[in-house]
Order: sequence, then structure tokens, then C-alpha cells
Amino acid sequence: MGYGFNGGFGGANLQNLMRQAQKMQAEMEEKKAELEKTEFKASVGGGMVEVVMIGDKTIKSLTIKPEVVDPDDVEMLQDLVISAVNDALNQIAKAEKATMPQVPGM
Repeated sequence: MGYGFNGGFGGANLQNLMRQAQKMQAEMEEKKAELEKTEFKASVGGGMVEVVMIGDKTIKSLTIKPEVVDPDDVEMLQDLVISAVNDALNQIAKAEKATMPQVPGM
């Protein structure tokens, strides 16, 4: 009575599964490399502070309009910069989640 094992215990299926896993890994690496080159722009305070980050979480540029620079209210400027950076980081995180396949247990 044959059960389809033929002494190899699904060797062809295992090889096929390995090829699919390697292909998926290569696609993930390609998507990650593409995402790391993508620019994400966040603007806060009505355009007073703008940050451009690259997907690898490097700040490419930070623009601060002169009229938002108030020596008597440095805290507001600090809050705007933090808000812009966090917004850009959130955009990157959402893009990562959207482009990368969800792997169970990771």
C-alpha cells in the first residue's frame, strides 16, 4: 500500500517550500531596500516646521520658518520639531507594516 511517500517523505514538497521561502525572503529584502530609499515628509504648525525623513529613519532635512522662532517660546518650537519627527516616523512605520508581509510569531 502506497501512501505517496515513496521513501522520500515529501522531498519534492520540501524543496518547493524552500524555494518559496527563499523567493519570499528575496522579495522582502527588495521591498525593505526600496522602503529605505523612500522619502517621508511631515509638516506641522501650518507648515512652520517640516521634516523629511528617509525610510531608514534618517533625517534628510529639517525646515523651520523664521517666524516660528521666538526666543521667549522655545518650548513651542521644540514641540513642533518633536511632533514633525514623530509624524514622519509614524508614516515610515505604517509603510513598513503595509509593505512587509506579516510573519506569524514575529
